Amino acid sequence: MPTLKNDFGGAVWDLPPLILHPFNERVSPATLIENSKAALMLAGLAARDGTEDETLHRRVLAGRYAELRMLFFIGKDVMRWIEQCAEWASRVPELQGACVRRQSFARLITVCPPQEVQEKLTRWGVTDYLAIFCRAIGLNALFSEPPPIEMLSRDFLLSYHRFGDLLYQGFMEAETHSAITTANFHFELYASGEYSRLLESKWEQQG
Repeated sequence: MPTLKNDFGGAVWDLPPLILHPFNERVSPATLIENSKAALMLAGLAARDGTEDETLHRRVLAGRYAELRMLFFIGKDVMRWIEQCAEWASRVPELQGACVRRQSFARLITVCPPQEVQEKLTRWGVTDYLAIFCRAIGLNALFSEPPPIEMLSRDFLLSYHRFGDLLYQGFMEAETHSAITTANFHFELYASGEYSRLLESKWEQQG
């Protein structure tokens, strides 16, 4: 499907904030590190410690699955925001008939998020936000809930990031949509705890 370009003039709209929630995965950083070391051992890039190949393979797959689940839950928050933005846009007279659809907002968060959003992600240690958000959206385009590991093939787990990229591309090509930018659309990014504190502060000021 083609991507359209529309001139919205000097109009600027504030979108709902994007709120990201913490994971509840019970996977320790040490476990993720061990799973990464297992992958390096199997690739011959780290010294072997006597662990059998079968055990190393299980660790690698468990690590990939943990990463996939974390991406999925990021995508759940992002897709919720995308749906909110699309619903909002459907009620704005100036945007009706302009093909501002879910894919428009998916492109905004992946390709050209506001500068302050990029800076906050960098402070959080998220440098490759393009890949993370694209794959998170792609996984949510396929799954409504993260599938159990037994339902996923070894090939999918080992290359889930490539499948995520292709799923994102399929989602973006599913509907004709307008390419929108921060010149006309602005939003802010919050961690859920941060946003809760902001609301509490506003309520106290109003009280």
